Amino acid sequence: MLTILFDGIAYGMLLFVLAVGLAVTMGLMNFINLAHGAFAMAGGYITVLLMQRLDVPFLVSLPIAFAGSALLGAVLERTLYRPLYNKPHLDQVLFSIGLVFMAVAAVDYYVGSTQQIMQLPEWLKGRTEIGSLGMGHYRLFIIAVCAALTVGLQYILAKTRFGSRLRAAVDDQRVAAGMGINVNMVFLSTFAFGSGLAGLGGALGAEVLGLDPSFPLKFMIYFLIVVAVGGTSSITGPLLAALLLGIADVAGKYYIPKMGAFIVYALMIVILLWRPNGLFVRQGGKT
Repeated sequence: MLTILFDGIAYGMLLFVLAVGLAVTMGLMNFINLAHGAFAMAGGYITVLLMQRLDVPFLVSLPIAFAGSALLGAVLERTLYRPLYNKPHLDQVLFSIGLVFMAVAAVDYYVGSTQQIMQLPEWLKGRTEIGSLGMGHYRLFIIAVCAALTVGLQYILAKTRFGSRLRAAVDDQRVAAGMGINVNMVFLSTFAFGSGLAGLGGALGAEVLGLDPSFPLKFMIYFLIVVAVGGTSSITGPLLAALLLGIADVAGKYYIPKMGAFIVYALMIVILLWRPNGLFVRQGGKT
């Protein structure tokens, strides 16, 4: 039971890092980017290809995956996404879904459709047994990295000048621009950072979740569940939702494997019936 709980927490933390960028763009930028999983896939493939073809160490490939996905996000935000900020949400959904299928086709054509294998360093392999608790070394590493990212992200959004400028730009772009805030640069930096986090999550999750061209489609629903259940007005909500989703998914597959993902969807329905706007909402009920 403790081992299942540990694996569920590790899985949930990984889902949080993968989905938090989507929560930021939806909650703070009011943009529905369903192509978020494509940036995660980009980070995963950057890491795997660097390790397989150039023998780049795993720890070195992680920041490269973050930077590469962030750069890709910045380029697409500047060229494709920005004109859609003021468009209806349906336009944003159709556009981003189109990008997903284009990304899937491009990766399948250039890299192939086979599952990618990641060779972890020896110190990340194996397990440590403490009584009845079995802790995989790589899952311990995932929990540590994701916890550090969570604390850092919460600090950036709540305590820094950039976080206050971002909130001001979201609340009223014209007033923020009149006060000297470069709204376009704030949105560009936010989108790039969210894309970089997705890429880092994809790099960390390639060994746990598997990596192939269909990655964005397979896990899109999980990203949306994290955002819908946790809400988009804080970091705490998606974190708690991701942990609940991870534990429920791991426990359900272990105890009731024939039920598949039904446990996750049932949990989502119950929570949304109880809290339609998500677990955490802004004062006054606005998500």
